[in-house]
Amino acid sequence: MTVQDIRPAKPLFSGADWDFDTLQRTFDAIERVALEDLGLDPYPTRLEVITSEQMLDAYAATGMPVMYPHWSFGKRFAQQELLYRKGYQSLALEIVINSDPSLCYIMEENTMATQATVIAHAAMGHNHFFKHNQVFQAWTAPDTILDDLRYARSFVKACEDRHGRHAVEQVLDAAHTLFAHGVGRDKAQRPDPLEQRERLRRRRREALEAMDELWLRTVPHALADEEEDAKEAYRDAERRALGLPEDNLLLFLESHAPLLEDWQRELLCIVRQLATYFEPQRQTKMMNEGCATWCHFEIMNRLRDRGEIDEGAMLEFLHLHAHVVAQPDFDQRGYPGINPYALGFAMMRDIARICTAPTREDEEWFPEIAGNDDPIGTLRWAWSEFRDESFVRQFLSPKLIRDWRMFRLRDDAEDPEYLVEAIHDEAGYRKIRSALADLYDPAAQQPRIEVVDADLRGDRKLHLRHWVHDGQQLDALETRRVLRHIARLWGYEVRLTEVEEDGEELGSYETAEL
Repeated sequence: MTVQDIRPAKPLFSGADWDFDTLQRTFDAIERVALEDLGLDPYPTRLEVITSEQMLDAYAATGMPVMYPHWSFGKRFAQQELLYRKGYQSLALEIVINSDPSLCYIMEENTMATQATVIAHAAMGHNHFFKHNQVFQAWTAPDTILDDLRYARSFVKACEDRHGRHAVEQVLDAAHTLFAHGVGRDKAQRPDPLEQRERLRRRRREALEAMDELWLRTVPHALADEEEDAKEAYRDAERRALGLPEDNLLLFLESHAPLLEDWQRELLCIVRQLATYFEPQRQTKMMNEGCATWCHFEIMNRLRDRGEIDEGAMLEFLHLHAHVVAQPDFDQRGYPGINPYALGFAMMRDIARICTAPTREDEEWFPEIAGNDDPIGTLRWAWSEFRDESFVRQFLSPKLIRDWRMFRLRDDAEDPEYLVEAIHDEAGYRKIRSALADLYDPAAQQPRIEVVDADLRGDRKLHLRHWVHDGQQLDALETRRVLRHIARLWGYEVRLTEVEEDGEELGSYETAEL
């Protein structure tokens, strides 16, 4: 069948204006290409057309359609609106929610060509990625997220009525401060809110019972010369009962803070679950955007080939696409770093090239996929099985390193000059690929802070440890501010120690000194 044979009598739309019939007709055509040609399998999608003010509202509420009340969301709305009204910032063309069915917001100001692009990008690309990527599967519950948010909103409002807005805001302020530390990165699992709450209550009760039993069993029989050993054994048992060390600070405080009431623990649980929901988006930002950009590029080109998009719409699409994948040079003023859309799209196209037209170099580097003539199947597999860090480590090719003219720069605080350690040549490919993958490693993006001790039978001081990586210590002012929030939740003094990876102590903070 030739392209001319499948051309329809007329394009799906003409000009910039759109109505709901045109939108539905275009969505159907895009979905047909996505499912039949690309083999995508997205969640069912519900499109909602919103105004710029509604988009700003969604920005303020972290992109979610339902959110509990908190002053910080209003502050964020005012900031975003000012930037938008003054022309310093444009709005996203769409927002898509990882839910089942998926919600896809599109702006009413968009032209029809833009609407088609964002439907292909978000409703098909992002939606397929949400449904199939293993990180999202392990960390999120798309079938219950909207119900969870409705519950959170009603619970926070009820708490405000019962305990006062100020008391609720104090807990939420502290919980939001620890948002990035509300995820246990080694303990990912699909959460069930009811089971999780019951498990936490049971864990808290069992920990207290275990400590009571141990206290009764060891202390009365401890001889003088064995007293120290008995105390140390007790401390070890106590730490095991508390699950230490624990890197999920919100979970630890929710489970073990001595003075928190149940409604306060529930507020911590709500914020912690929200942090867990967003964690996969942080770990797969580049892959997710690359997948969606590759999908919209393929779908729009296939629609053009079939005559369902005219040349004017195609030119507008190409202009929009070029803007999305623009990558500023490193020495350009205001350089924002690597554009995740640009690198993700480039890697997707490079994988497709390796599958269909590999060079000898590709065959040496990627023997599993080179020349398999299944680019779409290979991409769907990669979207399912990898996150940004492992994706770069696995698929960044020497050709792409050369095309992007990547190099590795060493920035040593003790050296007054930068050092170029590797460039795009035979000796530098693996070093550059490893260095870039390290940038996407979740462990390298957040300070590693753990709860290491909490003497519940003594002074109840909470002990935290920050493992210093690559010489990067915490900002002193910010650390003191966060420790005050932790102390408010814990109810007693908090001590944080900064430790090198070899165990050398670099310094400490105590809330008693703040």
